[in-house]
Amino acid sequence: MNARRRHAPLLGVLAALLAGPAPSVAQRSAADLKPVTTVEGITEYRLDNGLEVLLFPDPSKPQVTVNITYFVGSRMEGYGETGMAHLLEHMLFKGTPDHPNIPKSLNDRGAQFNGSTWYDRTNYFEVLPATGDNLAWALGLEADRMVDSRVAKKDLESEMTVVRNEMESGENDPGNVLQERVMSTAYLWHNYGNSTIGARSDVEDVPIERLQAFYHKYYQPDNAMLVLAGNFDPAKALDLVVKDFASIPRPDRSGAERIWPTYTREPTQDGERMVTLRRTGDVQMVVTLYHVPSGADPSFAALDVLAFALGDSPSGRLYKALVEPKLATNVSAYTYQLKQPGPFFAQATVRKDGDLARVRQVLDSTVTGVLQDPVTDQEVARAKAAILKSIQLSFNNSTQIAIQLSEWAAMGDWRLLFLYRDDVAKVTAADVNRVARNYLKRSNRTVGLFYPTAHPDRAQIPPAPNVDSLVKGYEGREVVAQGEAFDPSPENIDARTITFTLDNGMQVALLPKQTRGHSTVVRMRLAFGDSASLQGRVTAGEEAGSMLMRGTEAHTRQQIQDLLDSLKAQGGVGGSSNIGTGQFQTVRASLPGVIRLMGELVREPSFPDSEFATLKQQQLASIEQSRSEPMARAQTVLARHMEPWSAGTPDYAPTPTESIADINGVTLDQVRAFYHDFYGPQDGNIVVVGDFDPDSIRAVIEATFGDWKSPHPYQRIAQPFYAPPAVDTAIETPDKANAVFLAQQNLKLRDTDPDYPAMALAGYMIGGGELSSRLADRIRQKDGLSYAVGAAITGHPIDPSGRFYALAICAPQNAEKVEADFKDEMGKVLAQGFTDAEVAAAKKAYLQARKLQRAQDPSLAGALSSNLYFDRTFAYDAAFEEKIQALTTDQINQAVRRWLDLSKVTIVKAGDFASVGGGGGRP
Repeated sequence: MNARRRHAPLLGVLAALLAGPAPSVAQRSAADLKPVTTVEGITEYRLDNGLEVLLFPDPSKPQVTVNITYFVGSRMEGYGETGMAHLLEHMLFKGTPDHPNIPKSLNDRGAQFNGSTWYDRTNYFEVLPATGDNLAWALGLEADRMVDSRVAKKDLESEMTVVRNEMESGENDPGNVLQERVMSTAYLWHNYGNSTIGARSDVEDVPIERLQAFYHKYYQPDNAMLVLAGNFDPAKALDLVVKDFASIPRPDRSGAERIWPTYTREPTQDGERMVTLRRTGDVQMVVTLYHVPSGADPSFAALDVLAFALGDSPSGRLYKALVEPKLATNVSAYTYQLKQPGPFFAQATVRKDGDLARVRQVLDSTVTGVLQDPVTDQEVARAKAAILKSIQLSFNNSTQIAIQLSEWAAMGDWRLLFLYRDDVAKVTAADVNRVARNYLKRSNRTVGLFYPTAHPDRAQIPPAPNVDSLVKGYEGREVVAQGEAFDPSPENIDARTITFTLDNGMQVALLPKQTRGHSTVVRMRLAFGDSASLQGRVTAGEEAGSMLMRGTEAHTRQQIQDLLDSLKAQGGVGGSSNIGTGQFQTVRASLPGVIRLMGELVREPSFPDSEFATLKQQQLASIEQSRSEPMARAQTVLARHMEPWSAGTPDYAPTPTESIADINGVTLDQVRAFYHDFYGPQDGNIVVVGDFDPDSIRAVIEATFGDWKSPHPYQRIAQPFYAPPAVDTAIETPDKANAVFLAQQNLKLRDTDPDYPAMALAGYMIGGGELSSRLADRIRQKDGLSYAVGAAITGHPIDPSGRFYALAICAPQNAEKVEADFKDEMGKVLAQGFTDAEVAAAKKAYLQARKLQRAQDPSLAGALSSNLYFDRTFAYDAAFEEKIQALTTDQINQAVRRWLDLSKVTIVKAGDFASVGGGGGRP
């Protein structure tokens, strides 16, 4: 597209002519652009039309991220406009004249993409393989969406059901609804009291003209920030930015187009407030909220440290006061960091038969108890280590930072990220206790009752500070270390991977490479027992795996977490009845310590009595909560019908009632016995990917795991093919606003079978794209019946136990329409087949997506571990992708007709069908 334009109504054109010439845009080249500021590798530029541009080069991965943020969220919505920012986010995927099918175009390029809306901003991002063509295309797309998006009435009508479906998904979660109610009670006047999803009536009844006006007002270059991160040439990228965006004129901000600052301030709260929610659910919850300053306030870092000291598990005060004595199953404390003064939350989950009144009293007294029992230096140090570790590790992922910058820029300036990090480093116990005294007051709390008070003690919330003065002259710290431009091709991965086997049979794969921030991933896989020895010991095995992170012979659970923080590592170990897994992400200097800790966790667990009791309470609460959830109910019914496993075997799918009985019945002695009988290196492997010295790490692995012996031989449990009779079942889940649709056909298919490449690509075309596939185009894009639609076809590496699987969520009244669409669209696939153009686009997108997956170190570590287990190399991937590339449309269509049969597909639906007068079902 050449000169960018707005499609204005006739009256708008006449008004512009009467007002005089439109604002001009000074056309200039990228060479004329001078950096506004540079902080730690991120450089800011400004176009003449006001567009803010950030460049963040990172050659360590073959990908590029384009993230555009518009400074409009639910805070800017007027009366009758709630949910409009989020609704518009959906509409911008509906297309433009030059990009008529945006989801398909993104999928065709193998992109990972999404959009999101929050209180202060809306953003759109895409992560693509790093090619000049992809970057140019993505920038052209975002420039096109900024000015020429098709915000049309017909698209609004089809998307309305999708947005309503998303709204109903949130309504299914009592915790989500309770928090919305608390927010709306705490904020009497400020828009932070309105949920971003909006009022149902506003979303359903908004006139298309009002939505279009909202779009034209806020989607402008002077109200936007563009971030490019990843593997690109900065000079060429700036040329592309100028080419696509500089011709978009700066808007005339006079009259109705003026964007006013938010001048509404929430008045000082003058008494405790209460809200009560009553609806179907399986656990009880209590949430408290305190008003606190804006996210840019220098004291906000101390508030986050305070939240950690209260809400962390297991070191937090709420955990010790509520979870350890078994009053509650889960607790948390956290803040929303926003442009205007925001909320500080503390909450707890309680089992159905628990004493909620008692929990509320203990939660309140624990939170306000810091006023009498101040936060200690040790608590502050622990919190700072965890927060700073998280920030440091995030800088090893340029994509993550590119998207995070949306939040900081929405608070006033992207450099607030660095100021916040610096503020955290400077926080003292005195700072934390000061903010606790200022804001943790009963009169500033929303839980809900009003108590007349002769002398109210009110919290004065300061206004948002002047961000310009905070960031003026800020230069930041040193730039994070750059990584190499790693080629994620199967041939290069195999060529650079070092493999060997320990004396005890444990396999090792090492893939050293230079990474951003010296990041490294270490992964472990263990395999246990055989069919006979595991019979009846499934629950004991699952509990043994769940206990591994809760204490060793040398460290308590808290000490393990503190050690991980000091090592700048995140991750964990766990296990089921027949497999143990572990994965940690860390940095080069900490890798030896992390490997030693991983060895300690799996070789020296202590299985503390108190932690076992706590674990069981948390698991029981989680299971009880799932009893009424449509997805959990449907998945259990489908699994029990499709697989012939008997009770007591590892792959058996228990009902919630059976799971509760199993957990109540298992003893700690049985758990310890399972560990001693089975845990060892048999058929296990260790994989390391990232920045490390292979010789020294090999020595660490051999010293940590080399003398470990297996107490019991391992024999893989085969996955036989089973052809159950097809059924169509509906399950009633009363008072749930959302329903789920599942479909499955078992296939006697291995991933080495001649037809597998064709079937895998067919599954991708049927339902594998993010928003563009046969099922997504029909059920979501065309008919607007579902927020999430997907499908896939899989094959097993060894056993003939593949499957075709499809899923959709929808409103209960639309479940039958979703099923009809599914059957009709699958009928067209079988009768008419795919087209040449469809197959060509799918090949490109599918292969690019696989390449992008191999560029992610955690995923690459998982693939290497799986290859070791199945005795494969990435030569399989190379051969598989060659077969995909060589497929003809006729080969795919013939394979689909050989394997898929709608008469053999089982369908399970779950939802509140009785209340909408349809769907049938059983209790």
